[in-house]
Amino acid sequence: MAATPEKKVKDAVRKLLVELGIYYFAPAANGFGRAGIPDIICCFGGRFIAIECKAGKGVTTALQDRELAAIRTAGGMTMVVNETNIQELKEKLQWMR
Repeated sequence: MAATPEKKVKDAVRKLLVELGIYYFAPAANGFGRAGIPDIICCFGGRFIAIECKAGKGVTTALQDRELAAIRTAGGMTMVVNETNIQELKEKLQWMR
């Protein structure tokens, strides 16, 4: 089975995180967790980082927006990543070193 465009973005983000030695995990999206949680959760340089992966012009849902805002309010960093801005994520993470 071919990978979906969003899975390709998630795979590229995971690869980047491994290259940079960043701790991360992907919360299971199986219906038992809280709705709207970002796709990838990281801890790097003492910072909490939440990454929502989208493909193409995919947009976040209202639930995802609520969770991302709550993370930022709590002092965490959030980013919505697609195929076009993975380099921006890399630059932000490298800046945090």
